[in-house]
Amino acid sequence: MNYNHGYFARSRSIPPGDTLIALYSEMGICNGGPCMTGDPLLIQDYLQQMAETITQSVASLDPDRMVAFFDEMLAARRVYVTGAGRSGLIARAFAMRLMHIGYDAYVVGETITPAMRAGDTLVVFSGSGATGSILNICMTAKELQGRICLITASPESKMANLADCVVDLGDETGYYHRDRGAFEVRQITGQYRSVVATFAPLGTLFETLALVFSDAVISSLLQARHEDISEVTSRLSNVQ
Repeated sequence: MNYNHGYFARSRSIPPGDTLIALYSEMGICNGGPCMTGDPLLIQDYLQQMAETITQSVASLDPDRMVAFFDEMLAARRVYVTGAGRSGLIARAFAMRLMHIGYDAYVVGETITPAMRAGDTLVVFSGSGATGSILNICMTAKELQGRICLITASPESKMANLADCVVDLGDETGYYHRDRGAFEVRQITGQYRSVVATFAPLGTLFETLALVFSDAVISSLLQARHEDISEVTSRLSNVQ
């Protein structure tokens, strides 16, 4: 394909230095590869859809399982948290908030984490319930006679079989159970608005739900323990 660069620039009033950039853009070439274009307004659509999906998912949660988890947390003496990847980040956020409201909370694997003892509680965040390294931690906690609470999207998993308490956040996108098609059927029939596979890819929905759920638990524990917000504030880090 032949382009006259000078004519191209003059006909479009493009500064000479920007001629090739504009030309390649018109040809669909950006930085040596295909141009990436999109509609920024999709971000708002995805935000709205995420909020709607979370609301629908929360409505389907088992209240008895949530109460059981809450009771375990109220009774916990020391709490250990664990998870892999992004689920591990949610676990760390939960541990931080537990510390803020007065719990002895630790992240498994950190150098300052003390030995677990019988009666201590392990809270596990795992969508699949099958991650090898986290499963091994659960088995160790069981051998130490610790309590295990699992936040998951797979209530029939190996970790769930070891756990004393399981909160099933669901698998609306079918990622963990490889049932993406069923999710798209629900989208097409109007239960969800978008039919694009880019919405909440991989384990995004579980991780987002896990964060929302764990923060809701913190709020409930604050109320149940009659913690004053000034006490919480006094525990915030002051050496960072």
